[in-house]
Amino acid sequence: MTPGTRLAPGRTLTDRDIEEIHYYLAQTPRQLPSRLLYDALGSTLFEAICLLPWYRITRAEKALLARHGAAIARRTPPTELVELGCGNGQKLVTLLRALGWPPADVHLIDVSREALDRTTQMVAAEGPSRVHAVHASYEEGLMHLPSTPDGGCRLVLFLGSNIGNFDPPAGAAFLHLVRRALGPSDALLLGVDLVKPHDDLMLAYDDPLGVTAAFNKNLLQRLNSEIGATFDLDEFEHLVHWNAGASRIEMHLVSRRRQDVRVPGVTGPLAFTLEPGESIWTESSYKYEPDAVRTLVESAGFDLRARWIDDEARFLLALCEGR
Repeated sequence: MTPGTRLAPGRTLTDRDIEEIHYYLAQTPRQLPSRLLYDALGSTLFEAICLLPWYRITRAEKALLARHGAAIARRTPPTELVELGCGNGQKLVTLLRALGWPPADVHLIDVSREALDRTTQMVAAEGPSRVHAVHASYEEGLMHLPSTPDGGCRLVLFLGSNIGNFDPPAGAAFLHLVRRALGPSDALLLGVDLVKPHDDLMLAYDDPLGVTAAFNKNLLQRLNSEIGATFDLDEFEHLVHWNAGASRIEMHLVSRRRQDVRVPGVTGPLAFTLEPGESIWTESSYKYEPDAVRTLVESAGFDLRARWIDDEARFLLALCEGR
């Protein structure tokens, strides 16, 4: 780090993260990687969002897992589970109970140590499965998974519509990476949020209580507290936009006034000016139609073996197997 870079003790942002932050803030429009929303406070705020009546993804997915876990077990009896992004562990525990027997091994891959610790404890309390916590990105964690034992079946879970954080080409590329990490008898269980009425989408991402706004603004607070950035949080407004042409929700932070910002970095600071009304794009959440989900998984080398849809919440759970 260069002289004058102020780092908080115990910061979680790495030098690589900071380089990426500089890269995206220098783009037009300015952006920040959405994965950085999930520090300890951001993860807690997201758990609160999942409890809001307007955000129905988590409840719908848990209900589908509980209702169809036995069918998943019959079609693809897993001896191993791998969850990419374990969150608070509740959906994984729901599925474990619905499967009817404990898999021999459970692998958890997440960038949040808090999420790994919490989910490890929850799974350990459910029975005799061996739990392996991997503090890494999805890609890194998949690369270091051991081979599936002979006669075994590995089921990878990518839930919570996390696939929606990728644009469709990047989502297909990521699922192709997952496919390469799986053996011939392994499978993928994918949770996907579907297109729904405009008002429902806006309430889910701009709730009346302001929890999602706090979650979004916390990203700037994280940069301020961990690396000494100079964003004025009081001068930003949380903005949500439904881009129908791209089939995605966009979250932005819009500057209310002109402000000069400095973000310390690895080789030197990034300095720029935000004009009134200029935004920083913090997250995209792509929504799919059911037929588009089939196209997505097939483009990545999977066959869609079964799907279950919550018609009211407009959420889909897809069981996919490699060709």
